[in-house]
Amino acid sequence: MNAGINKAVIIGGGFAGMTAAARLARQGVEVDLLEIDPGWRSYGAGISLHGSTLRVLKELGLLHRFMEEGFASDGVQMRGPDDRILVNLPTPRVAGPDVPGGGGIMRPALAKILQEEVVAAGVNVRLGTTFSTIDNREDGVWVAIGDGSPERYDLAIGADGLYSRVRAILFPEAPKPRFIGQSVWRAVLPRPAEITTVTMWLGPKLKVGINGVSSDKAYLFLTEDKEVNDFVAPDTFVESLRALLRQFPSPIIQTIADQLSEENHVIYRPLEQMLVPRPWRKGRVALIGDAVHATTPHLAAGACIGIEDAMVLAQEVGNAATVHEALAAFEARRWERCRMVVENSGRLADIEIHGGSREEHAAIMGASMKTLAEVI
Repeated sequence: MNAGINKAVIIGGGFAGMTAAARLARQGVEVDLLEIDPGWRSYGAGISLHGSTLRVLKELGLLHRFMEEGFASDGVQMRGPDDRILVNLPTPRVAGPDVPGGGGIMRPALAKILQEEVVAAGVNVRLGTTFSTIDNREDGVWVAIGDGSPERYDLAIGADGLYSRVRAILFPEAPKPRFIGQSVWRAVLPRPAEITTVTMWLGPKLKVGINGVSSDKAYLFLTEDKEVNDFVAPDTFVESLRALLRQFPSPIIQTIADQLSEENHVIYRPLEQMLVPRPWRKGRVALIGDAVHATTPHLAAGACIGIEDAMVLAQEVGNAATVHEALAAFEARRWERCRMVVENSGRLADIEIHGGSREEHAAIMGASMKTLAEVI
């Protein structure tokens, strides 16, 4: 049925926007995808994926591409700063009995996989542009793209991230992104032979982790408490990260610190969080991904729930008789799951910042991963 939707516009060409565009186009909807970056680039180091994300990639027919480009593994291992194993958390194989429960991949590699799927699905990709106005009417949503005249669509999707312009227009009183008191460092490095699954080291005030992103590479992440969101000069990144890694007596981490250099592409980002209360829709316009539920990386589920949003929205468009029914059903399916990820991630950050219980930290991690493994 496609809920009477013949033509849709998606604002934002990130992971959620691309997934929505490809899925709707495969269902026969004419889709325009607007991406403000003329190079359609994806920045950052690696990204961790849950089994639920692999399940979505499987449904899109892209799991084989991930398995070629990325790294799949089972479980999450939590260690003390000296390599003592504290707990092994299982990651259910929700994408199939032959597919590991999680994995990692370089962000540009995942972006390329999705970009190729978008193009193959016949999406009209419009790069280097975005919308200038949105007029939300009962019989359609009129979107002016760039300096052009308004065009009519049956559905508009705001997938334009943490600082979403679509959200600002629909819900000007929505909460703003909030700095949580932590920042994250990331780097790309050769995968240590000892690391065969996602591994984290918990220190008194720092947490460091390593996850494979290909057959021979891994990405490292380290969360650091920060009272204020100060500027950090890029020319200090390598030495700053090395000094933080020195606080972990683990031989694996010490070796990484010894070898750290500019070649490891060290990046730094303050962590922000935001959860927009329902509704996430107004008329014929809906918001997905970071535009409504930006989370910190403590559960490594931000991209996961954004990609899930896109799939669920496309499913409900295919099932419902009207656009309003589709958007209401989408929101009802997504709210509790996304709320859990944002709030549990925030609680994990709070435990790390204030030196809370490691047992509670592990319990929240385990319960959250179990929930993410459930049917979407």
